[in-house]
Amino acid sequence: MDKIKTILITGASGFVGQSLALALKKEGSFNIRLATRNIHRLPSAFTDFEKAVVSNLSSETQWSHALKDCSCVIHTAGRVHVSKKNDKDAASEYLRVNVEGTLHLARQAVQAKVSRFIYFSSIKVNGEVSLNHSPFSADDQPAPMDAYSISKYQAEEALKKLAIATGLELVIIRPPLIYGPGVKGNFKIMLRWLHKGYPVLITKLDNKRSFVSINNLSSLVALCIDHPAAVNQTFLVSDGVDLSTPELLNSLGDCLNKPARLVYIPPLLLTLLLTVVKKRSVMDRLYGSLQVDIEKTKRLLNWTPQHDLKDMLKETVAAYIEQSS
Repeated sequence: MDKIKTILITGASGFVGQSLALALKKEGSFNIRLATRNIHRLPSAFTDFEKAVVSNLSSETQWSHALKDCSCVIHTAGRVHVSKKNDKDAASEYLRVNVEGTLHLARQAVQAKVSRFIYFSSIKVNGEVSLNHSPFSADDQPAPMDAYSISKYQAEEALKKLAIATGLELVIIRPPLIYGPGVKGNFKIMLRWLHKGYPVLITKLDNKRSFVSINNLSSLVALCIDHPAAVNQTFLVSDGVDLSTPELLNSLGDCLNKPARLVYIPPLLLTLLLTVVKKRSVMDRLYGSLQVDIEKTKRLLNWTPQHDLKDMLKETVAAYIEQSS
């Protein structure tokens, strides 16, 4: 009988890390170990999981105890936001955590004889906006635009060099916006805004954006743990259905039983207002297009999204309402 593989998940206190852990454990094929800075931050649902306490992600972090007897690392930890710092300091912090910290972990994984390393990168490595309804593909020339996405791209390149030099099996996944029950960040802010019935300023749009539910993402990750065709590949992932911003807002409003209050204004006025309140980048994030092509992922791994986007939006909203009550 084959020994059950031990999988180490970093970033276990985050939305993605926790959701992946629960989904993979439910499959029953893996022993899941969680790397976390603080065991007490984990909900009661993780009482029966193996845990390894580690310090902040950096080039000094000691991983040997967490990596013991592991066959695969799923690396979701990283620095996403750097607040109250200038551009130079922010770039330095992203480099320290996302590049140097990640490479340090991967080197220790090699020393611990871990065979596979699944790295959670970002679709922002491809760019901020996909133009002319031409989706990003996994093999496009990267075009990271800010300090965060540049650090994720630098980490990818450093990991590729390490994989070539050591034989470590590397899998890179670049997800777009991830949502699902328990989602945090901008998606939760958007839900709260709609739930309170606040109006949303918007302009006439012909944009399309890709999203991925944590369920579909988890099914892809489960495949990547063992699949021979995943080795040394970069994959894009989505639910397979793209929505415009108004379509997303209206769908969420329907799920909340509170129709979205969309207030349409001219594009130039919206741009001016966002500039005045120092939210100009919101224009690209919410109103620009960001589509991904998942044909390579489907072809190489024989994978298709199993969970319908609208059903997953309903589950996400239901969980939000329960948490808010």
